[in-house]
Amino acid sequence: MATLDLSTNHGSLEQTLTEHGQSHVAALLHNLPERDRQGWRRRLEQIKWDELQATYEAAKDVAAGEPAWVPQTGGCDSTLILSPLRNVVARRAIGDRVAWQEAHRAGELHLAGGHVAAVMVAGGQGTRLGCSDPKGMFPVGPLSQKSLYQWCCEQLLFRSRKYHCSIPYIIMTSEATHEATVRFFHEHRFFGLDQADVWFICQGMLPAVDQETGEVLLAEEHSLALSPDGHGGLLDALTRHNVWQRLRRRGIDTLSYHQVDNPLSPICEPSFLGWHLLRGADVTTKVARKRSAEEKMGLVMEVNRIPQVVEYSDISDDIAGQRDAYGDLRFWAGNTGMHVFNVNFLEGLVLQGPPLPLHVARKAVPFWENGRVVQPETPNAIKFERFIFDVIPRAENALFVEADREAEFQPIKNRTGQDSPQSCRTAILQLHRRWLQQAGVLVADEVPVEISPLAAQGPEDLSKLLPSGTTLLEPIVIHPN
Repeated sequence: MATLDLSTNHGSLEQTLTEHGQSHVAALLHNLPERDRQGWRRRLEQIKWDELQATYEAAKDVAAGEPAWVPQTGGCDSTLILSPLRNVVARRAIGDRVAWQEAHRAGELHLAGGHVAAVMVAGGQGTRLGCSDPKGMFPVGPLSQKSLYQWCCEQLLFRSRKYHCSIPYIIMTSEATHEATVRFFHEHRFFGLDQADVWFICQGMLPAVDQETGEVLLAEEHSLALSPDGHGGLLDALTRHNVWQRLRRRGIDTLSYHQVDNPLSPICEPSFLGWHLLRGADVTTKVARKRSAEEKMGLVMEVNRIPQVVEYSDISDDIAGQRDAYGDLRFWAGNTGMHVFNVNFLEGLVLQGPPLPLHVARKAVPFWENGRVVQPETPNAIKFERFIFDVIPRAENALFVEADREAEFQPIKNRTGQDSPQSCRTAILQLHRRWLQQAGVLVADEVPVEISPLAAQGPEDLSKLLPSGTTLLEPIVIHPN
């Protein structure tokens, strides 16, 4: 879908808004004071109004909670064939040791050559966790209380020191988290990273529309109800901030992508990078086995033989619950939000188009009406966002690697229970205890031990710090020194 060029003719913006059912925004723009009008124009010109309207029209008649495309009983599309993934590298096994060693070595060489950058998406706030700060500022260290930001940065610093290389860290924020995140990094001296290698980019924003009329909602008298454009907004953000050029100048051809809310995501992990490189993949994704059919986790499957990620809300219960001959979930591969991307592949998507598709979500969105803000109790609006995993169907070669779920995927999404700060901290302590045991270190029962990301990223790194046979009797945080 082509991008509208509205920058040269001011009159065309009002016309475009009117043509796409937003005459109230055109009227508001016309009545704004001149000092505010230019900023509004710049924001409105960035929105693809034809795409927004088309997505709304396609979604408005779909009942809330109804899967958007998965075949339903008695009314399925006979041409839609769903099947499990094929191109999957299974978890490490004794018989695969040599292959994994080759992948690990390939990743190490690519890191040492300076060809890799890391990407963190950090546009979310900690609202679900009971705070309004950026989620990355939330404390996750079981004993140290290190923030998610620090935990991730120290992982990257460990890699750069181990492989004697510089690894740029591209951090995508949102308008809600950008200033606080940049300030936090400055206050903590970038957690030991070279400031010149930390590149902040801010994702775009998209308006919410009334689910009955498709009209853009106002948050206040002179402001739109906007929300971040999703982690799929990364492509636009990389383009707006001229990151492609910076990557080319540095000789970087590979991006290691993760989300801020999963501190156990192994950032720039050599084996993951290596499988991507050895298989010549455009995109490689880590998948984890779902705990149950009901788990709210996007599914990675093949649709008409093309791999893609399907949101759990778009999967019918009948599909999600299918079992194979061994009684295991047929569609077992959950999306972890960990990817490796080929830079040329991503930039090619931007240059060739079309943009990643818009997804919709029905939400209760406060809106301005008759001189006051109305707080709806039920969903009244449709929000739009893009998902980075939608690059997968466009890849000529999409590869998948099975993750060790307990060791690599412990996201923080809820205040309590599963996928909460407590469950994540417990998982960190259990993982570090296993590393110590594998390194021949004895840890007394019920004694919590936390390993700094600067000290080790696996049991093989601990032998330089603690001799085999060492006994730990008290709670301790193990540092490099």
